[in-house]
Amino acid sequence: MNAIELLKEDHDKVDKLFQKVKATEESEHRAIFEQIKMELDVHTHIEEAIFYPKMLEEGDEELQDIVKEGIEEHRQAKMFLRELANLSDDSDKFQPKLKVLMEDIEHHVQEEEGEMFKMIEEQFDEAVLQELGKEMEAEKNKAMKSKPAGSGQ
Repeated sequence: MNAIELLKEDHDKVDKLFQKVKATEESEHRAIFEQIKMELDVHTHIEEAIFYPKMLEEGDEELQDIVKEGIEEHRQAKMFLRELANLSDDSDKFQPKLKVLMEDIEHHVQEEEGEMFKMIEEQFDEAVLQELGKEMEAEKNKAMKSKPAGSGQ
């Protein structure tokens, strides 16, 4: 699987979890959030460790700019993930923060899929994307093994 396909698959998984939040009672949101957090922790890790550095190193200036914006969006998302993980289940801040996190991630995904990925497909050949995908998949498997569900890490 190439790197972009892998990232889109992750985006789809998280979007399904977001749809689940929207379709369920608030009492179920904490458990769904734990899944969202695990998916996003691993996703941002593989992007920042493997994908983004390659784009910053070899992409053109426009691609580098959008990648830098993506890194800032990750920083903001991680802040929300930490804050949400530390809130008690009955905190009146949990639902609003979860909603903002979801909106931020949806915006980030739209930019990646709508702009960044198109630039990457123009600037990198399929062999490079396949190799990156392999590296990212291996790193993802390693990260998933070190992050048991519900560990809050």
